[in-house]
Amino acid sequence: MTTNNSQPLLEVTDLVKHFPVRGGLLYRTVAQVHAVDGVSFGVQARQTFGLVGESGCGKSTVGRSIIRLTEPTAGRVHFDGKDVGPLKGRELKSLRRDMQIVFQDPYSALDPRMPIGEIIGEGIAIHNLANSSAERNQMVHESMELVGLRPQLTSRYPHEFSGGQRQRIGIARAIAIRPRFIVCDEPVSALDVSIQSQILNLLKDLQQRFGLTYLFIAHNLAVVRYISDHVGVMYLGKLVESAETEETFKNPLHPYTQALLSAVPEPNPKRRRDRIVLQGDLPSPIKPPPGCRFHTRCPIAMEVCQQVEPEYRDVGGEHWVACHAVGAASWRPDKVSASSR
Repeated sequence: MTTNNSQPLLEVTDLVKHFPVRGGLLYRTVAQVHAVDGVSFGVQARQTFGLVGESGCGKSTVGRSIIRLTEPTAGRVHFDGKDVGPLKGRELKSLRRDMQIVFQDPYSALDPRMPIGEIIGEGIAIHNLANSSAERNQMVHESMELVGLRPQLTSRYPHEFSGGQRQRIGIARAIAIRPRFIVCDEPVSALDVSIQSQILNLLKDLQQRFGLTYLFIAHNLAVVRYISDHVGVMYLGKLVESAETEETFKNPLHPYTQALLSAVPEPNPKRRRDRIVLQGDLPSPIKPPPGCRFHTRCPIAMEVCQQVEPEYRDVGGEHWVACHAVGAASWRPDKVSASSR
């Protein structure tokens, strides 16, 4: 699936990642955690694809599987037309110069025993991008200035910085080798609200300056709306809806997407949505429900939803959705709110 007619820089097809659950005296595999089950999407060059959903839905696993920090169980990932899966050795090392990640927790993502100059310059050294230590130091200083840090701080250690500054260090480390694609794994969720906007604006400025492509993972829909060109909504390892950002927010079709959006504060009373409160708990990814995985909490679930998995299909205008009710004559988006009151 692509977001428009042009070839995407990143194309993910039927991505699957299952984690084994081991137990017993022989420590055998007794079950599988279905973290990601058949996710497909495309990301155009110089754009941002926002991936949203509840905690535990598989968002971060998708990001890590794409850049092969976690090896996927099945599926294909193509970057600039090249299949990422079979790459090994030098080819994989070369690819990783183009694909970087900014982690969620700025406190655990940095080695506390290394000064930040070495942390930022590590990728430069690994990929042999500098001809001398002086040139490497210069590249480190440039990266620090790009993210708003003074180059004179290179000898300091991570514990001497605030959370926002540490996230800037993580971003500087990612851009130091001038990648083309960055996975932003909830990069502002651990930060104060006052700092979040600064980091988001920094990411947007860097994207415009270097032509970066982002996969932006988050659970805050307001953040995703601000930074993303396209949004995908995940539930229990599945992508249930995907569309351009404004289309997603103005015309959500899947009941789960509507429930998420109904919880977003709206300052304009005329545009405020009726709150949709989902009943029940998120099912276990070890034994996901049959049929539509959302049917156990869906306010408009039908009998077919309990038995048949809905097809993930384009309903027009590159708006993809997996729901039996979408297109049914007896269903309208506004009925979700009415049935949940």
